[in-house]
Amino acid sequence: MSKILVVDGQGGGVGRQLISAIKATMPNAQITAVGTNSIATQAMLKAGADEAATGENALIVACRRAKYILGPIGIVIADSLMGEISPKMAAAVGQSEAMRILVPSNRCGSYIVGLQEQNIALLVEKAVQALKESTAY
Repeated sequence: MSKILVVDGQGGGVGRQLISAIKATMPNAQITAVGTNSIATQAMLKAGADEAATGENALIVACRRAKYILGPIGIVIADSLMGEISPKMAAAVGQSEAMRILVPSNRCGSYIVGLQEQNIALLVEKAVQALKESTAY
């Protein structure tokens, strides 16, 4: 079983949607959720994460164990998500050997040129499709 890590901060909305969509299309997927705060973590647990943790060290450890990492693009940018992503967290995600599937957004304190505004639900659907195509599910 592939180790899927979903990371989110703030209110956990993107992570919640990712986990719900993964569980809907791959019901046997084992998902670990790591929130930058307890609100994000709780939102992802409610969405169906199999296990969850909160904070910097939890993220660093989970990145070492993951085969796939999903979340908003801000998880690889230090100080994004209203400052919730520390430099160590961004480095852990960026240096992980896991495949990263990132949901693009211009709301992370960075502007991605060429990114057309799209509904988050559509972007989540595309992210889950990329995960499904990359795994043996």
